[in-house]
Amino acid sequence: MTKAKKITLAVAAVVIIALMVVAGVTKGENIAGSAWSLFPPIVAIGLALITKEVYSSLFIGVLSGALLHSNFSFTGTMDTLIGDGLIGAVEGNAGIFIFLVELGIIVALVNHAGAAEAFGRWAEKHIKTKVGAMLATFALGVLIFIDDYFNCLTVGSVMSPITDSKKISRAKLAYLIDATAAPVCMIAPISSWAAAVSSNVTPDVAGDMTGLELFVRAIPFNFYSLLTLVFVISIAFMGFDYGKMAGVEFKAQNGDLGIIGAKDTEEKETSRGSVLDILIPIIVLIVACVLALMYVGGFFDAEGDYYRDFVGAFGNTDATVGLPWGGLVSLVIIIAYLICRRHLSFDGAMKAIPQGFVAMVPAILILTFANALKNTTSLLGSDDFVNSIMENASGFAAFLPAVIFVVACFIAFATGTSWGTFGILIPIVLSVFTAEDPLLFVGISACLAGAVCGDHCSPISDTTIMASAGAQCNHIEHVSTQLPYAITVAAISFVMYIFSGFVPNAWIALPVGIVLTVATLFVIKMITKKKSA
Repeated sequence: MTKAKKITLAVAAVVIIALMVVAGVTKGENIAGSAWSLFPPIVAIGLALITKEVYSSLFIGVLSGALLHSNFSFTGTMDTLIGDGLIGAVEGNAGIFIFLVELGIIVALVNHAGAAEAFGRWAEKHIKTKVGAMLATFALGVLIFIDDYFNCLTVGSVMSPITDSKKISRAKLAYLIDATAAPVCMIAPISSWAAAVSSNVTPDVAGDMTGLELFVRAIPFNFYSLLTLVFVISIAFMGFDYGKMAGVEFKAQNGDLGIIGAKDTEEKETSRGSVLDILIPIIVLIVACVLALMYVGGFFDAEGDYYRDFVGAFGNTDATVGLPWGGLVSLVIIIAYLICRRHLSFDGAMKAIPQGFVAMVPAILILTFANALKNTTSLLGSDDFVNSIMENASGFAAFLPAVIFVVACFIAFATGTSWGTFGILIPIVLSVFTAEDPLLFVGISACLAGAVCGDHCSPISDTTIMASAGAQCNHIEHVSTQLPYAITVAAISFVMYIFSGFVPNAWIALPVGIVLTVATLFVIKMITKKKSA
């Protein structure tokens, strides 16, 4: 960190402490469920964007939340910081941490076996253009729709040799990963996200509809997710970038791809790796993870009659258990496969284990701090504050979907969680609209779309962190370069939710949204051309 950034961080810390002292005058009772409940994440996000340093920014955010919750008691602050914050974050995400390490090890194994290098050579022959590389990355991201974590890390490790060869920056790769992670999972009925949404729907407020049925019927109105996919395809074919992304792409054309993290400088044990040696591990990983998710969901349980169907199993699964379960099985199979192919020795395979762990340490640290921040924010009653806002906005039904979208964006951006956001908002939306109201599906989709949008923009979002880790790029650079793109789609989505409030017909609204997205990009392209001329 430069001296200027250190000074900025110090000044920001002093300002934060001063504000916390002022807040302390309220003696705690006015903080819970008030606007102060969102103060810690706003602090963390603001510091991260100012200093470009995420670890200290997140920690200060967690500390500010602990101070508010404990009313500035030293012991209470430490109990909240350590117990509810950090330990709670590790306990709640231990399975995801294990899965991250397993994926890191698999990537290290594939690299040592020379498979990634072989895949890069194959890609250079078959994918001739930059547009082709972007579309191939997009297609793989869409195909891996089961889970966003799985998507981020798998797509990043597979496609980075291809995008590197076409001089696509790692920040652009991170955007492509992020744009096909949560947005795709949010419109896939068979995914961990669909299961999470369904779990927040109860029959007493949804009428005869199941949670999954409500999720599926809301998909055509999920403008942010659907229009993000349109945006990615359009900008790939148009061949231009804008905002900070244009700057990093210009650097990439001159050889600076923005890769961070330790490069594998050790000599490969073999140069006989082939494309097959990367395809088989990926297929094994996908199959093992899908079967594990089904198993955890009760698909193979003879006593669980309801969960013996495929969709029902996914509605009952737990990704924090199923993904590490499948990851471990696939890791053992992949090690055995590469040894049998004589691409790795047993000692070489064992050396890849600590290397894979080390590669994932930054992502694990950021996830720990980010989830600790979410825990302390929840302790301050952020859900009650949001509930009060929505109750005050319920007087104008036609504009309510747009309001829900904005509120969901703000909550997800401030807390860094989509699941937490729609966990808060879905019960509120279901209480505002009846099961017979045509705006119910628009309102639910606005909630889900806003949650994805805020999550997409937030520097403390776990999916955003995973996209940075998968692309091996600077996390803050990823956030700052994709923000103009995400905001563009968000603005279009906001307009479409106003439109859908008056015309709740997906067959009309969605085509209008697609045309508006493409037209907006044409206008932006013309503006950027004039500026560069």
